[in-house]
Amino acid sequence: MDFMTALDIGASALSTERTSMNIISMNLANAKTTRTPEGGPYRRKTVVLQATEVDHPFSKQMQSAMDRDLRGVRVKEVAQDKRPLKQVYEPGHPDANEEGYVFYPDINVVEEMANLMTVQRSYEANISSMDAVKTMYNKALELGRG
Repeated sequence: MDFMTALDIGASALSTERTSMNIISMNLANAKTTRTPEGGPYRRKTVVLQATEVDHPFSKQMQSAMDRDLRGVRVKEVAQDKRPLKQVYEPGHPDANEEGYVFYPDINVVEEMANLMTVQRSYEANISSMDAVKTMYNKALELGRG
């Protein structure tokens, strides 16, 4: 694996983790949203990831056998969670039904914060690995000069 492939893999991870952070933040911001433009309460969203090629077809032919299975990651889709809505008895709420119940999204703030911390740590780890690749690249340039 060359330096650029390592950076491409790290960049794909950073992109997906940024998307994950945005979706988790959206879930946290809408934890109590009972009315959306689409109608009904907000639905929790999740990010579905998928392995992806990091090289172009031509460069794949030029790789060694060890490098051919290298993969990056990408966001396959942002899916709506299938959890049922929480039903809370609040007869004075403007979105309450005839029985006085309001439907809220089933978003566990503790779970979302734990997910956010995990994604943040992954983001930081990928930045560290990309910094290490840049350091190795710079050392190789110094060796070439010297």
